[in-house]
Amino acid sequence: MDDHDELARAELYGLLSRLWFAPPDAELLTQFKVAVTEAPEPGGHLEAPWQALVAAMRATTADAAAAEYEALFGGVGKPEIFVYGSYHLAGFLNEKPLAALRADLALLGLGRDEQRSETEDHIAFVFEVMRWLIAGDDVAVCNLEQQRRFFRSHVQTWVEALCEAVAQHPRARLMRELAALTRAFVEVEAQAFDMIE
Repeated sequence: MDDHDELARAELYGLLSRLWFAPPDAELLTQFKVAVTEAPEPGGHLEAPWQALVAAMRATTADAAAAEYEALFGGVGKPEIFVYGSYHLAGFLNEKPLAALRADLALLGLGRDEQRSETEDHIAFVFEVMRWLIAGDDVAVCNLEQQRRFFRSHVQTWVEALCEAVAQHPRARLMRELAALTRAFVEVEAQAFDMIE
């Protein structure tokens, strides 16, 4: 892949991380009003889900997006949908998949921000790690092989299950489109890594 493709991958991981971490605010929604919707090569696997997400972002408000996000992922007690890998892999939070992730993060020199309540297996966190592995400056750590390993172990194993849960939820509108783009992107990434194995 050339540098442009790598930058585009990193940026998409960064955007997905931001959108899974918190609902879009008014500033981000304004940016989507002018977002490019046409792909450089029409008909690509990500074009239709990207266009659908942009349309959903343009059709919502910050208040509506926040209410939907809270209804799906927040609330008092158990949320409707968990955004944590351990839940989708083991059926419970803070289980062995989280321990395995922490061990791999330590090998990469990464750890959790103690100021945040979210554990490292939050989808936004694993996407941010992928962004860093693509765009980081330390080629000893930030390289294609580390991306492949991390993706295979900590993204591909469970993100589709999360996206399916969101797609099936009756209150998901904006987040359904985010889940569709996320699923399509993970499929593209999995195919790309298949090609280098």
